[in-house]
Amino acid sequence: MPTVTLRLLAVHAHPDDESSKGSATYAYYVDRGAEVMVVSCTGGERGDILNDGLEARAFAERDMPGLRRIEMDAAARVLGIRHRWLGYVDSGMASEDGSLPANSFASIPLEISAEPLVRVIREFRPHVLVTYDENGGYPHPDHIRCHEVSVAARDWAADPSRYPTQGAPWQIAKLYYERTFNSTRMQSVAERVRDEDPASPLLEHFDEMKQRWEGRPDVATTHVPVGEFFDARDAALRSHASQVSPDSSFFFWPNDVQRAAWPYEDFQLIDSKVETAVPENDLFSGIKGD
Repeated sequence: MPTVTLRLLAVHAHPDDESSKGSATYAYYVDRGAEVMVVSCTGGERGDILNDGLEARAFAERDMPGLRRIEMDAAARVLGIRHRWLGYVDSGMASEDGSLPANSFASIPLEISAEPLVRVIREFRPHVLVTYDENGGYPHPDHIRCHEVSVAARDWAADPSRYPTQGAPWQIAKLYYERTFNSTRMQSVAERVRDEDPASPLLEHFDEMKQRWEGRPDVATTHVPVGEFFDARDAALRSHASQVSPDSSFFFWPNDVQRAAWPYEDFQLIDSKVETAVPENDLFSGIKGD
């Protein structure tokens, strides 16, 4: 029988989201022969400069959209993934009255904004889709819209009556929500840091994170063993230099500690058209390919 190439599609709101939310998993599957495509719904045009030591500050102040495209290209090359821009404009955070900029991603009707993603799905024909939950992971308008567009496009791509000019229908077998930031992982890494260095400055960060995550259940069903790709994840993150400080305690923890404490990236299985059983350690569990 011919070898089947498994395909994973991950849909994110802005460039840099793909590197902080699942990138070790993408590199892991690329290394094992799968095809991985990341879709960035927006260009991150309204992003602020979040790295005080940014070498390309003048570039960012002159052309943030252009810089973010360069950063995204660098991250994609680090991870070995394919990448597509959905083409929408960053909405930024909502104004005090709840309004959004005209023609920004979150302000466009769902039936319009989902069509390009339906086309991507029918062209790429992924077996697995990874996106955010209904709260967007955090309540940024573009993250919430990313969830809505992803789930709708997954359903509509399989419906021959929807967007008939955008390619042959395709049914994605499995839908996951990204759950990288969860209380179990935080606690496991914090305990390991505390055991190895009770005076570590990271412990203050973990205490703050514990307060932030307190009361939130860990709903992850699938733990992909990707510890060997944490370095690739960090390199991809640092490619987004305008958005990520290289010494950020939010993103960068000692990888040897993480590999010992929690060598996984975590996801929640939402729907499966194939037989599988949770907990899983493989997003493609139950899939034979086509």
